[in-house]
Amino acid sequence: MRFSVGRGRLMRSFRAIEANPSYSTRIHPALTSFADECCATLARLVAYVGALALLGIVGIHLWDQLQLGDAVETAARADWSVADRSYPAFAVSQSDFPDKTMTYEVLRHPEGGRKDVMHWAAPGERPVAELQIYRPGGEFGDTNHTADIAARMDPNGPFELEAAGVIDSKFGTVMLLRRPGDAGGCLGFLKRIDRPGLEISGWSCQGETLPARRAAIGCMLNRLILLTAGNEPKLAGLFARAELRRGDCGPAASSADWVTSAETPALRGGL
Repeated sequence: MRFSVGRGRLMRSFRAIEANPSYSTRIHPALTSFADECCATLARLVAYVGALALLGIVGIHLWDQLQLGDAVETAARADWSVADRSYPAFAVSQSDFPDKTMTYEVLRHPEGGRKDVMHWAAPGERPVAELQIYRPGGEFGDTNHTADIAARMDPNGPFELEAAGVIDSKFGTVMLLRRPGDAGGCLGFLKRIDRPGLEISGWSCQGETLPARRAAIGCMLNRLILLTAGNEPKLAGLFARAELRRGDCGPAASSADWVTSAETPALRGGL
């Protein structure tokens, strides 16, 4: 009986809801508002995440550009650096500096150039001679090589060099350089070879007279030998051909004709 009464009341409630339309529509505006609010919140969240992702991408790009710029600037500043792990490629077979110690240094450039530099000096003293063999890379042409020799001769410079005649060597004719008006000072020298690309340069203060210093440079070049050519067969061929033209380093080496004399020939003009 109680079940029947409750069932009757429930049925009357359903009929009342069906008879009154407000019961069927009263919940929909709230649901719609909630759904709209959720969609708006989700859209704002997506936009916020997208903005963060865009800022992250821009930041990473700017950081990469900054790092690339720093790397390029560092490489430009690095220039020539000492290659401690590189083995000597050249040597002077017999030294004319019995009381001097020879030091050997290899310099490398980021663009592929290599310099093998030999100095002769007594402990604690300034070097009396230098011999540099330069095998250029992509950096070739950026340096005034005559000014470079002047700076190596006297780091306290700068000063310019003038022609001081030529000498003959197993590599051919070598140009000599000196300070303007300094007929009895140290001599610089420069020899460029196109194939393979090679530049032999340096300076020497050995000898009491100018002819003796000319002869000392000629002997240094004639005694220059190749220890290893690596993967450069043209370099090995150059030194093999040069050995066939190797001259003596006796008293005759200091003799000079009117073309290769220390003074510039008046009839020929500047050498």
